[in-house]
Formats: sequence, structure tokens, C-alpha cells
Amino acid sequence: MNLVPTSGDFSAPYLYHELVNDRIRTLHREAEEHRVATRIARVRKARRGVRRANERLNRALSLVL
Repeated sequence: MNLVPTSGDFSAPYLYHELVNDRIRTLHREAEEHRVATRIARVRKARRGVRRANERLNRALSLVL
């Protein structure tokens, strides 16, 4: 976060603006982390489903043979 304005003016609105921008960046980063975590959870769930389906298929095939 750049706390030194280019104009040399240390006004409260500038600092507030910087704090708001920093919070927005943080929220964007947290949202992206949440999306990644959600995708990972979905992939893990899908893999569990595939593993269970393979186990059921293998059991069914072993009964036929």
C-alpha cells in the first residue's frame, strides 16, 4: 500500500481511499482463494464418486465371472 500521495498532500481522504483499495484487494484475493478451495472440494468429491463407481463395477464383474 502506497501511503505517500504523489502530490505531497497527506490528506485523510487519500488515506481512506488507500485503505478502501487495500480492503477491496484483500476481498478479491479471499474470494479467489474460496473459489479455488470450492473447486478442489468438488474434484475430491467427484474422485470419491468415481472410486465408488469403480468398486461397484468391479464387484458386479466379479459376480458375473
